Amino acid sequence: MPAISVIMPAYNHERYVQQAVESVLKQSFGDFELLVIDDGSQDRTGELVRSAADQDARIRYVHQENQDAYNALNNGLKLATGDWLTIINSDDTYHPDRLQRLWKAKDTLQASCLFTDVIPINDADQPITDPNFFWHHWHKNNRETYFALGDLYTAFLHGNLMVTTSNLFFSRIAFERTGFFSPLRYLHDYDFIFRMMLANPGSVHYLDGDQLLHYRIHGSNTLKEGAIKARLEDQRVIRTYLLAGISEQERVRVATGADRLVQLERELSEIQGSPVQALKSSRLGSFLRRFRSS
Repeated sequence: MPAISVIMPAYNHERYVQQAVESVLKQSFGDFELLVIDDGSQDRTGELVRSAADQDARIRYVHQENQDAYNALNNGLKLATGDWLTIINSDDTYHPDRLQRLWKAKDTLQASCLFTDVIPINDADQPITDPNFFWHHWHKNNRETYFALGDLYTAFLHGNLMVTTSNLFFSRIAFERTGFFSPLRYLHDYDFIFRMMLANPGSVHYLDGDQLLHYRIHGSNTLKEGAIKARLEDQRVIRTYLLAGISEQERVRVATGADRLVQLERELSEIQGSPVQALKSSRLGSFLRRFRSS
């Protein structure tokens, strides 16, 4: 039985999957298995992974009919045999020492779950360094909120500091407390990390000084395909875990007030033409942003 099970959900990533697989096989920490769950790819993804598996016995290839990413992840978790579990999407890549450094850090921090900072890369495998690139503004804002608040759970209410499922590294015991990924198409990772923090209080840690994952941003990222649906899922996740973090007695009051604020923002955004209304809408939006990050 390996120390670590690496789970790779893969779907139509023939352009990137070899690099993702190689980044795992070239880890300085070698005691792992790599489970590639092919979610019904229609390109050469399966062929490329099977070829790699013929050369390295640590790779296990599993094909399934297309069931969406969260099902592929859950099927991988069911098959995994390691004491520690981690994920890499088939278009991302690991730093060569990622597993080794996380393996050591878990003991130092007595952690149940760890994640690191990431480096965004483009289609050509080059780091995206333009400071004006939208992702940098988003991620910088999330990090600054975390450092200012000093509380991981509250920082996640502001935004997904973890960025991606590829960044998860957690123990089997922590997983058994947390459960499988929820049936959310876009934000199953965001929902999962909240449940991980609730089920394993005080033992989820962010290695904010270590960039040990290359996160690919490209035109086919699924999140761009459903921006509206993703934001609707985001609303559900934030509402759920904002309420989960407070006492039962306060939940009805906070839920009612928060829902009313969201409804008011929606109504005001539909009123067009009046500078006064536009100003009110702008002020309400500013208040809501402060409320969500508090």
